[in-house]
Amino acid sequence: MDARDKVLVTAAALGRMLAEGAPVALLAIRNGPGDWAGAPRIAGAVDVDLPTELASPGGGTRGSRPLPDIAELQRHARRWGLRHSLPVVVYDHDRGLVAARAWWVLRWAGLADVRLLDGGFAAWQAAGLPVAREPGRPQPGEVTLTPGHLPVLDADAAAALARGGLLLDSRVRVNYIGGPGEPRRGHIPGSVSAPAADALTEAGHFAEAATLRHLYGALGADGASPVGVSCGAGISAAHSVLALASIGIEAAMFPGSWSAWAADPARPVVIGGRPL
Repeated sequence: MDARDKVLVTAAALGRMLAEGAPVALLAIRNGPGDWAGAPRIAGAVDVDLPTELASPGGGTRGSRPLPDIAELQRHARRWGLRHSLPVVVYDHDRGLVAARAWWVLRWAGLADVRLLDGGFAAWQAAGLPVAREPGRPQPGEVTLTPGHLPVLDADAAAALARGGLLLDSRVRVNYIGGPGEPRRGHIPGSVSAPAADALTEAGHFAEAATLRHLYGALGADGASPVGVSCGAGISAAHSVLALASIGIEAAMFPGSWSAWAADPARPVVIGGRPL
């Protein structure tokens, strides 16, 4: 299995797995409250609320989407039916830009076999695969989770990496450039603009490996030196960490990201399109 197949699964491949009865836990990742009853889904998929189940309450220098408490995450994961022997597939309705947070959090918490549906729910529908309306109701799982299985940066480590290595900023470029206003807008000094969506094709799939290597290599992420990723609140950064993992490059994530950095008045801010 190559690096891409360890982190991504195509709609066709997932369809075959389900048709053959292969055991898999399906998680439909939602970014915020709402009535999900009757929402279209892959049959058996369990709804997961990113703000309340994949993050802790935020604020101040914790950032707006801190990492979840591991005991709370384990409680949710067992309700989702997760088991160490069971592969997990996560997806969303936004090209993976939301579901990547679930991929990252579950990998960070010790689950080894977690993959993202490439292209998200749109790819599933485009392939003509069956859609259900009722959420999955799995048997309770017995998974035991522990933190720290993926590298994490705090604000000091992110600042140091921006100075001495490579810190990518995966927000849309207008947010990276910033400008006057409150809360503070701009970017971490030395960080390099690398919008997460640049890794996607127009249809919402991850670009082929050669394209991703050129994309990230041009920014300095070629596997020769440490790489970190920041964003607004640790969501799109997870997408970029996954994209890098798909070409065999490990990157640390700054979960607090800009929401934590900008909340500290002692942290410097750069405004404009250049790193410094």
